[in-house]
Amino acid sequence: MTAQELQTLIAAHLDCLHLEVNGDGRHWYAVVVSPAFEGKRLIARHQMVYAAMGERIRRDEVHALSMQTHTPAEWSARQANPA
Repeated sequence: MTAQELQTLIAAHLDCLHLEVNGDGRHWYAVVVSPAFEGKRLIARHQMVYAAMGERIRRDEVHALSMQTHTPAEWSARQANPA
């Protein structure tokens, strides 16, 4: 799996205002910004991203995915005040 393929999978299932995917083919890191995350707890957000990958995660095509999930407002605030 490539970063582009993983990005396409996530974008096909979530309305992403910002999406970054990086990794080595098995271990991935993603930053996902979506209005679909509004009012959702962190675990629910992560479950939404995992659901986008469907069988690929179950078949171990994606071995590990570390992610940051943000609402558009959270992302804007983060961009205005980087840590």
